[in-house]
Amino acid sequence: MSDTLDPDKLARACAEQMWSEDHASQVLGMKLDTVGPGTARITMTICREMVNGHGVCHGGFISTLADSAFAFACNSRGTVTVASGFDITFLESAELGDVLVADAREVALRGRSGIYDVTVRCGDTTIAEFRGRSRSLGRPILEEAR
Repeated sequence: MSDTLDPDKLARACAEQMWSEDHASQVLGMKLDTVGPGTARITMTICREMVNGHGVCHGGFISTLADSAFAFACNSRGTVTVASGFDITFLESAELGDVLVADAREVALRGRSGIYDVTVRCGDTTIAEFRGRSRSLGRPILEEAR
């Protein structure tokens, strides 16, 4: 089935399949806004449970948001793909009630390996920059393709 879909439809179908089972992103209140070939945008509002002892969003939640956007971007081409690692740089803090937007984009895809950058913003302010490394497992995402 994945061979018959255009790249945008394939990305959306893969995202729908993944989102239906992505309880981690859902329980954190994330919303999948857009997905395309090698790209994804996810938003998340900082709630009380995400604020640390300094009164700002715990970095782990920002990392999780970026990692979720990375996951949807690197799985948008129809093949099960996992993280092989990532780095994140925090530039600003986020506070209770802030709406964070994570934009992921494919930088390089060679064979089974990929590199993706994710920028996390609150309005015009860049909160964090994330670089993820992916590895394809060579299995189709969509049930019909198995």
